[in-house]
Amino acid sequence: MSVWTQGLRFASRRGTGFPPEAVNSRLRAVLLDERARWPLWLPVGVGSGVALYFALPSEPSRWAGPIVLLLCGLLAFAWRQRTTACVTACGLATLAFGLGVAQWHAIAAAAPVLERTLRNVTVEGSVESIGPAERGGRLVLRVDRITRLEAPRTPERVRITAWQLPAALRPGDLVRVRATLSPPPEPAMPGAYDFQRRAWFERLGGVGFATGRIDHVAVAPAGNVWVHGVARIRSIVEHRIGAALDDTARGLALALITGERGAVTEPVTQAMRDSGLAHLLAISGLHLGLVAGFVFLVVRGGLALVPAVALRHPIKKWAAGAALVAAFGYLLLAGAPVPTQRAFVMTGLVLLAVMIDRVGISMRLVGWAALVVLLLQPDAVPGASFQMSFAAVVALVATYELVGNRLRPFAGQGGTPRRLLLYLAGVALTSLVAGLATAPFALFHFDRFAIYGLIANMLAVPIAALWVMPCAVAALLLMPLGLEILALAPMGWGLDIIASIAETVAGWPGAVQRVPSLPLGGLLMVVAGGLWLTIWQRAWRLAGLPVIVLGVASAGLSNPPDILVTADGRLAGFRVGSTLYVSAAQAQPFVRNVWMHRTGAHTWERFDASSSPARCDGIACLVRLRGQVVAFVTDPGALEEDCRHADIIVSSVPVRRSCAHPRIVVDRFDLWRDGAHAIWLGDTGSALAQSVNSQRGTRPWVPVRGGAERRSTGRQ
Repeated sequence: MSVWTQGLRFASRRGTGFPPEAVNSRLRAVLLDERARWPLWLPVGVGSGVALYFALPSEPSRWAGPIVLLLCGLLAFAWRQRTTACVTACGLATLAFGLGVAQWHAIAAAAPVLERTLRNVTVEGSVESIGPAERGGRLVLRVDRITRLEAPRTPERVRITAWQLPAALRPGDLVRVRATLSPPPEPAMPGAYDFQRRAWFERLGGVGFATGRIDHVAVAPAGNVWVHGVARIRSIVEHRIGAALDDTARGLALALITGERGAVTEPVTQAMRDSGLAHLLAISGLHLGLVAGFVFLVVRGGLALVPAVALRHPIKKWAAGAALVAAFGYLLLAGAPVPTQRAFVMTGLVLLAVMIDRVGISMRLVGWAALVVLLLQPDAVPGASFQMSFAAVVALVATYELVGNRLRPFAGQGGTPRRLLLYLAGVALTSLVAGLATAPFALFHFDRFAIYGLIANMLAVPIAALWVMPCAVAALLLMPLGLEILALAPMGWGLDIIASIAETVAGWPGAVQRVPSLPLGGLLMVVAGGLWLTIWQRAWRLAGLPVIVLGVASAGLSNPPDILVTADGRLAGFRVGSTLYVSAAQAQPFVRNVWMHRTGAHTWERFDASSSPARCDGIACLVRLRGQVVAFVTDPGALEEDCRHADIIVSSVPVRRSCAHPRIVVDRFDLWRDGAHAIWLGDTGSALAQSVNSQRGTRPWVPVRGGAERRSTGRQ
């Protein structure tokens, strides 16, 4: 007899009025009614295993996943007559499978990574991709040789930014360039975006900038023409767009057509974020669906004009096939990022369903798309792109399942005004549902919420759907004829309108609300509650709502750090209220912005500003935070006095002397070994320090430096 059953029987004897047999019978009946939804938990289990792998503090044994998977499979078979035990074993098996898939990808991605900065070295290699940057261009090179670096330690790929690229340069060409290369940058603070992890899975061993001219050594060998064909087409498309449009429209057009967002200017990017239109910059289901839908309508409409064809052949299926080809081409042209992969799998399954006379859009379709992405690119799971795209799609499909049948009878009734009203209502509902579904993830990753996002989407999405994307498809079709300007010009007008909408809405008072990051535990509650709410179909699904609310409410419990310092010690900061005070105004503005977002700060000032609570004397700055004296030391001469009086010391120089009084000492050696640090101060005089590497643990993509014992005293 199970503990659950014993508890129910005890409760019934106490007069609660809940007969255990009736409850168990009802529970079994509900589960059986939901059996069509059971397979949807398969990608959830696999995704949970992938997430578990990335959350582990150290690398597990490479045999852990397969062994647990085998054991759980055997237990599931042995307990096949015991429903609860069998389901539990199957769930653990999917978890182990996901963990094993993620670890296998991490092992397969192993490649040399630079250990230190190399200045003015000569890099030789072939161009894998060419992309625009806000200033100049960006190359990804498959490296053949780097001077002053032995072959076994030479990265497989490096990314180099240059002020100017040769006009005739194409993917596959051989180049030589003088450059300064550095290891992929680590997170700006504990818990921030981990570019080193992304670089590991992309086998990107270094990033840097050109310090000399890029020499175009040779064009791509004949044998590589097919391999680099898609990249060459992307390069040609980007060149044609760049020649036809101005800066703002060009950047947006490149983002929508090729997925390259480097050319979007920072003011436009910021306006798109603050207005809730940033999703238009990432090629996802909206864009690919519009492309496929436009091709489907054009092909089907064109074939319908020929009675001999329309009456004798399945033109709807032919149009679906043409749309599938167009969607695949768009996927390749966009570089196959995660949202586009997911969108292509879903769009492809819908079109295949049309071709075999099946129902296309369903939650099972989303599950298959998620499973494919998890198997092909499990490293996407910790990223905002994967999480937000699937959150939006799952919420929209669940909403469609709930209200679609009720609204369908109205779709074919009435005239044009009514259909337009229904379309606008659909856009509003889609924007509202997608906005609510992605808001918790935006709070976790970007620490912001666009207040007027619904209004901005109501204005911009119809323009993108009915104007911009059809022009984009037409431009691609006209490019072989050299007539793309006929479509790019009106496309640019539409993009200018979208940019104006973004800038206008972003300029409204209180357009964006910055808050401290949503805690990881809160995000997990939102995910669990959201999956329970959207996967099940019976009334018990509503139990997911309070879990979601509690997860979002946990943002109020967020405790951002009080003190921050970068890995090189060049930038330090502390937070007082909604202001972040930093040690340098020009140093590492990207890191400063990350700090502001992650701490919920609205403004920043220098340590030595007149309104700053810090007092600086050229070799150190002192500030009292929560009753504790914090010293920011930049010269060894300040250490003797600060070690006697300060409670916390953050030093950009090594602390080579005894420093017993401070509770926490973070010096140059700690920063070099463990990366950027964050310190939390308690109201009772306590303090807690955490470094980037201690937060990430011992993983393949985390560099290991030194083994000397820490000299910091009282570290907690």
